[in-house]
Amino acid sequence: MSSTATELETLNDLLERFRFAMVTTRAEDGALHAHPLTVQEKESDGDLWFIVGTHASAVEHVRRDPKVGLSFSSDGTWLSLAGEAEVVDDLAKLKELWSTTVEAWFPDGPESPGVTLLKVSTLTGEYWGSVGGRLATAIALVTSKVTGDRPRGGEKQTFDLTD
Repeated sequence: MSSTATELETLNDLLERFRFAMVTTRAEDGALHAHPLTVQEKESDGDLWFIVGTHASAVEHVRRDPKVGLSFSSDGTWLSLAGEAEVVDDLAKLKELWSTTVEAWFPDGPESPGVTLLKVSTLTGEYWGSVGGRLATAIALVTSKVTGDRPRGGEKQTFDLTD
């Protein structure tokens, strides 16, 4: 298996742990803005789909500068991805990803002119994981306070999917 195939497999396993992402975009003045978004679909090649409002600042930012950062955190696992985003107006895909949860935010349904898709193609990333999860991390922190020793590091891996 090539390193990219291994990286994709690891990335896909990691992405299963997360439902929400903080998607960071760049505004016209260069300022970074993070947007909490629900991951609607995770493709096997690392691409992610989000449903967003057409007038959301994230849409405006991505249309001007497609480079985005995504961060995820859950129970002792942290994932940071960099990629390129695009606004995708595809009613069939929107209907495929639609759910009653999404309807709470967009009550007029997928045909509403106020809703669209954001697709992020993952290019690179890093993840960190504490061995043993949250409980092991808490024990390591308490132990380090008592002993004065620095806590042991956990797992770390980088991804490069630009091939």
